[in-house]
Amino acid sequence: IIVTTGVHPRELTVPGEKEYRNKGVSYCTVCDGPLFRGKVTATVGGGNSALESALMLADISSKVYVVNKNAQFKGEDVLIENLKKKSNVEILYNAKTTQIVGEQFVNGLKYQDQSGSEQEIKIDGIFVHIGMVPNSHVVPTTIERDSFNQIVVNANCETNIPGLYAAGDVTNV
Repeated sequence: IIVTTGVHPRELTVPGEKEYRNKGVSYCTVCDGPLFRGKVTATVGGGNSALESALMLADISSKVYVVNKNAQFKGEDVLIENLKKKSNVEILYNAKTTQIVGEQFVNGLKYQDQSGSEQEIKIDGIFVHIGMVPNSHVVPTTIERDSFNQIVVNANCETNIPGLYAAGDVTNV
């Protein structure tokens, strides 16, 4: 048996997020990033998932905004350094996403800047990489999980149950 479930987003809390899900709001850059070739995109988040998303999008999109609610990233230094080298990436620190706007599809993102003023950027797509939850509920409770509820696997993607393998975002690797 092979399990390849991914992650699902935390509870949808930003106005417009639910309305524009799959209409410009995505949670998987690998899956949906190529749909935004040559377009303006935004990645929301400040950890490794967001940094990796922004790096992928920098090679696909014409411009990438990285919207981080904190004053600095929480991800790995090598990812941060690589992201800062990209000429088509603009990092927005201390930016709290307040609304996703659009008509039929996403066309903008509103955020509150450090001074408390509302700003808006025009975008074609947004990739949310905060508060993701692994879809590990589909496997037996006897499968070992870590503190984030990710399935624990070894280098061969084997779980603690012989014959059961897991791969992808649902795992601890």
